[in-house]
Amino acid sequence: MNDQEVKATIFKLLHKIAPDIDPEELEMNDNIREVFGIDSFDFLQFIIGLDEKFGVTTPEDDYGKITTLNALISYIKSAK
Repeated sequence: MNDQEVKATIFKLLHKIAPDIDPEELEMNDNIREVFGIDSFDFLQFIIGLDEKFGVTTPEDDYGKITTLNALISYIKSAK
């Protein structure tokens, strides 16, 4: 899976938890939660969706490592 495919899947999951946002506005190094005002419950749902979609397990200790789109793509690719 390439970066664009991972990014497209992330955008779909973001849109699912926050339908009023436009994920295309997100820059690679923007903090996802801050830009879209995603609370901790929605962020957890987002992480669960990522885990299910990509077949990975994200420990709670890693949540702070995946705050940006760039970090999230790298994390997912390394976890696969």
